[in-house]
Amino acid sequence: MLKSRKNLTRFTYESTAFEGWRLCVSRSGTTFTKYFSDKTYGSGRKSLTAAEKSRMELLKLIDNSRRIHGKLSKATIEKSRQLLKES
Repeated sequence: MLKSRKNLTRFTYESTAFEGWRLCVSRSGTTFTKYFSDKTYGSGRKSLTAAEKSRMELLKLIDNSRRIHGKLSKATIEKSRQLLKES
């Protein structure tokens, strides 16, 4: 059985059509979320691998970025959203 990990939650509800992983990272007042469907990636393990890769890239980007008054810059937020869109 696949277990949830930091910033990743496993969704396997019989009452919904979605099965897969949700990536959810919050930093400096901004939350980034993306869903990785088992159907799209072929299996629970493959969707987990894709979610973990995206998580590492996202954390690297936002944790190494400048803060403006304690918040992420608009450029960093946009780059982060684009990174998730492409993954």
